[in-house]
Amino acid sequence: MLKLYNSLTRKVQDFKPITKNEALLYCCGPTVYAYAHIGNLRTYIFEDLLRRTLQLAGYNVNHVMNITDVGHLTSDGDEGEDKMIKAAREQGMDVWDIARFFTAAFFKDCEALNILKPTAVCLATDHITEMIDTIKLIEQRGYTYQAGGNLYFDSSKDKKYGILRGYGLSSDTVSRVAADGNKRNNEDFVLWFTSSKFERQAMLWDSPWGRGYPGWHIECSAMSHKYLGKQFDIHCGGVDHIGVHHTNEIAQSLAAYGKEPAKFWLHGEFLVLNSDKMSKSSGSFLTLSALLEQGFKALDYRYFCLIANYRKKLNFSTEALKAAKTARAKLVGQAARLALLSADSNITAKAAALIKEFNDKLLNDLSSVEAIALVHTALKDDKLSDISKAQLLKHCDDILALGLFAEAARETAEPEALPEHLLALIEERKQAKLAKDFALADNLRAKLLVEGIILEDKGAETTWRLK
Repeated sequence: MLKLYNSLTRKVQDFKPITKNEALLYCCGPTVYAYAHIGNLRTYIFEDLLRRTLQLAGYNVNHVMNITDVGHLTSDGDEGEDKMIKAAREQGMDVWDIARFFTAAFFKDCEALNILKPTAVCLATDHITEMIDTIKLIEQRGYTYQAGGNLYFDSSKDKKYGILRGYGLSSDTVSRVAADGNKRNNEDFVLWFTSSKFERQAMLWDSPWGRGYPGWHIECSAMSHKYLGKQFDIHCGGVDHIGVHHTNEIAQSLAAYGKEPAKFWLHGEFLVLNSDKMSKSSGSFLTLSALLEQGFKALDYRYFCLIANYRKKLNFSTEALKAAKTARAKLVGQAARLALLSADSNITAKAAALIKEFNDKLLNDLSSVEAIALVHTALKDDKLSDISKAQLLKHCDDILALGLFAEAARETAEPEALPEHLLALIEERKQAKLAKDFALADNLRAKLLVEGIILEDKGAETTWRLK
């Protein structure tokens, strides 16, 4: 039986889906105005672990994720500058190009981290009609008011408002709810903006309330309803969504459809850098590409995240990631040694017992920490046969997607020659460095990284390797 910690009830519960053998999963996706930082990616790794564990438990998973390409104010409330407009101005691109570019970059990171693509990926800009229809239902049922040209949700009409976070406003939540003179209550929020705070708002649509654009929270309520129905099994996101975004999602869905959208709410904790949560707004963040340039592999970072509990803050440091890289390299070494044995279809009794124990740990609220520790312990056991070790390690690799056997195969294979155009880029970059044209050199390094080539400079010498 799969057990999961439900943020709504604040306890670990047996997972019982609405429909037998099917799990309906909605995950809040990225706002695509910049590269995802590794704190964001920790959340998507946790959600991927959840999906794989649901599949391990025998469920067909219908996994839906939104892409916020409409724009999103710099506060989770209704204040600050539109992130899409700000990024477009800084990058010299229009907002639509910004959204497309960073959506592609996000999924490239996900692919490198072995994160499964959702069953359905829904762009907010493709679902404005659904958002308007949802807002109409909320309005018809008396939960809205108009002020200052915008349409607001009246939180005082919702007697369960705040159920997810514990009703009362925490000091952290207060700081993130906008001081808006149009609001009747601090916790009210905009469903539809017609009075923009920006002179030339780039994304506008016609609506019954005037030409404008939707508030951030409404997109998830509208799209989860379209793809998964009035109520689904699990809603996921980061812990920073509890206080405002997910609280407002629940309020909207109750008002529009009469049901809380999800039975289970799961949240991943922050990745912490220098005692602060990693965030783009503070400037304290790292991207996956930055880790690759430091000599790490994407799956070293996946391993680093999986050896910590998803519900606990994870302190990031280069030293900690180096330790994870070393530990994963040992597993790759074992995979290389045991590769031929892992294909044996006749599972030994000892391997079967260890695999069940491994599975049980994952089924107990996604305890990948204990599951990986079990594998390391088994591989050190001199009394355990190599074939049993191989079968356990292969099962671990299949479920946790650490790329152990694939990497072992690559390392023992003959190196492939690079295509001529990539060799030419490497040479061009070398010449740019010699000419001290560092801007061009950096640009060429970035182009090669997109192609999967990592350059390593050591003095005057430059070597390359594949991601």
